[in-house]
Amino acid sequence: MQDSIVAGAVVYAKDLKRVSHFYAELAAWPVVEDEPGHVVLQSPAFQLVVVAVPPAIAARIAIASPPARREDTAIKLCFPVASLAAARSAAARLGGGLLGPEREWEFQGSFVCDGHDPEGNVIQVRAGSR
Repeated sequence: MQDSIVAGAVVYAKDLKRVSHFYAELAAWPVVEDEPGHVVLQSPAFQLVVVAVPPAIAARIAIASPPARREDTAIKLCFPVASLAAARSAAARLGGGLLGPEREWEFQGSFVCDGHDPEGNVIQVRAGSR
């Protein structure tokens, strides 16, 4: 059990290893727990739990390549990154993607860009520089 409570989110994944690796690499957060049904990534202020979709449900889920962006959800997780260019390269290498540089914008002193993980979940990355 951890000593202090931090904010967090849960993402369900058909491919637990691939999706958890994507987030660990993109956000540069360490894996603090790796179990057969879930992986926990944590920064000092936030915990991301990636949970495996139960096999019976996962068998009915088709993930295209590249994945279709799931833009019809009301939630978008945001992750701090060192640079948008490095995050764009990492996301592509890890099976996800970020929109092109022409789709970046500035918000509250950060440079921002939307993208998606390897299963199409929409994300946002924010950096101090492009």
